[in-house]
Amino acid sequence: MSQMAPLWRDRQQAGRALAERLRPWADDGRARGTRPLVIGLPRGGVPVAAEVAQVLHLPLASWAVRKLAHPAAPEVAIGAIAPGGVLLWDEPYLRQLHLDPPLRRRLVAEQDDELRRRQRLFGDPAPSALRGRDLLVVDDGVATGLTVRAAVESLRQCGPARLVLAVPVIDRAVATRLRPLVDGLEALAEVQGLMAVGAWYERFDQLDDAQVQALLTPGLRDADSSDPASSGAGLHWRGTADRP
Repeated sequence: MSQMAPLWRDRQQAGRALAERLRPWADDGRARGTRPLVIGLPRGGVPVAAEVAQVLHLPLASWAVRKLAHPAAPEVAIGAIAPGGVLLWDEPYLRQLHLDPPLRRRLVAEQDDELRRRQRLFGDPAPSALRGRDLLVVDDGVATGLTVRAAVESLRQCGPARLVLAVPVIDRAVATRLRPLVDGLEALAEVQGLMAVGAWYERFDQLDDAQVQALLTPGLRDADSSDPASSGAGLHWRGTADRP
């Protein structure tokens, strides 16, 4: 399809727009006596998730997931890994590439080390802290869906009450494949033949670890002490006075 003009200035603007779409989920969670947890997928999903959490006064956490890239083309996703032993491969593509098993194992081992590093650095919550919670999983966009699918399958193992995927933009065919895996999918734009998520933003800067950590720094607590998420490791509170 021909590329439209970017829809958002940056991830922060997209996050605020996404938060408006998600208001019914937050209100419904409060009515049922629980508070949804916003989970940003590092790195690019965290600034979007931080805005969602701040607008809706919800706790924020990260959840590590790693793309497995072609050795000769780091931008090309051929698989993904996530906590809980989740490993996905784009098998039709791999059959064309003829990647042998030892190379696959090396790629997984390298990214598993990086995944564990990010879990520690960003303070990802323990699976037990997610059990029975409504989870709003946020990324900055979905083109191939491999990493998001890995994250969803991993989070599903934690036993959430509901698992909702929320993104500013997603490929239409990928959205169709992901919908059966989640309890809800909220997207501001579904695009036919989405090639590059960054094309839908005026600014799509790469984030470093320090920027992600700053977004995840605990802010003002916006829930009362009866909230079961308030004592969960790796949960960060976004209040009206803690905009990064």
